[in-house]
Amino acid sequence: MAVQDVLPSRKGSSGFSALNDQRVRGAIFQVLLIVAIVSFAWWIIHNTAANLRAQGIGFGFGILRDSAGFQINQTLIDYQETSSYVRVYFVGLLNTLLVSFIGVILATIIGFIVGISRLSKNWVVARAAYVYIEVLRNIPLLLQIFIWYFAVLRLLPAKRDAIDLGPFGLLNIAGWYAPSPVLGRGFALVVAALVIGIVATFVLRAWARRRQMATGEIFPLFRVALALIVGLPLIAYFVAGFTFANPPFSLEYPTPGNFGPRGGLRVFPEFIGLLMALSFYTASFIAEIVRAGILAVPNGQTEASYSLGLRPGHTLRLVVIPQAMRVIIPPLTSQYLNLTKNSSLAVAIAYPDLVSVFAGTALNQTGRAVEFILITMATYLTISLVTSLFMNWYNRSVALVER
Repeated sequence: MAVQDVLPSRKGSSGFSALNDQRVRGAIFQVLLIVAIVSFAWWIIHNTAANLRAQGIGFGFGILRDSAGFQINQTLIDYQETSSYVRVYFVGLLNTLLVSFIGVILATIIGFIVGISRLSKNWVVARAAYVYIEVLRNIPLLLQIFIWYFAVLRLLPAKRDAIDLGPFGLLNIAGWYAPSPVLGRGFALVVAALVIGIVATFVLRAWARRRQMATGEIFPLFRVALALIVGLPLIAYFVAGFTFANPPFSLEYPTPGNFGPRGGLRVFPEFIGLLMALSFYTASFIAEIVRAGILAVPNGQTEASYSLGLRPGHTLRLVVIPQAMRVIIPPLTSQYLNLTKNSSLAVAIAYPDLVSVFAGTALNQTGRAVEFILITMATYLTISLVTSLFMNWYNRSVALVER
């Protein structure tokens, strides 16, 4: 006789038997979690709406069409005091994107140089890279921004005593007066030649890779790419010059004056200070990421390349770095995101970024904190997601392909 036959049956045991199923319990807990999150969000929204009504503050985005009424000294698009708050938003957004984009490029270049130097067999070079990393990454970024702005740029000579940088323009306390580009007829032809050169380089690169995989022969891609990207626009430049009887592209150099330099392209010290601080600070972290990525490549790869006759430079560029990129890219993405978000510290030196002019000056004038903060948060979230998507795509493109 089976044991189940002699044991008394439990009333209602079938109703609780489903709780013993791990999948059922998991589904119940997830439903409870969603209910808790939605309830908390509803409470936040309801409480905010009640507080706004109590203070007599409305909610809506129609105020963005109102005139801002204040001036912004650094703009990439046309802006006047009578422009709307929407215009203020785009001015701040473009300034944020500009300093972030250039900062990412500079930080990557400096970080790779310092990271590779950290592994140099030259004791002085390796120690100098080590000191750079340890000093810069352990000093708060806000303090570094103050150092660049107040201790470096604000101590430059007065406007009439600008430092002559030769072909790079003039430098004084009001900023850097760089040579300004002057576009002439035929410039579109030069741009078209540059685009054709870049596209042809990518096509040639894919062909050269397939050819190398099939035959083992290395195509001199660098020299050909240099000829396409530099030589082709140069030919278009001279052709356009002869055709239209004037150069399609020239530079206007600033000239010194009693009230400051005249002409040229003025780069404000707030932009320079923020860019330098962001670039050097982030580069100290990127350098350690690069060093870790190179060390993650087995030493046997280097020895094998040496045995094939490759020189150290070619070994680093063709063997070590491509494999190290698979380790470098994920943490590198985080540093790019951090640099973009850290650019909001620009408000400390009055650089007109998104936080300074839109979530700062415009918010204080209107008192619409909820709308302006929501827009600012959504903007930074969008920038971060787009950056992550691009870096994830690049990470997949350099990942190992199993055959």
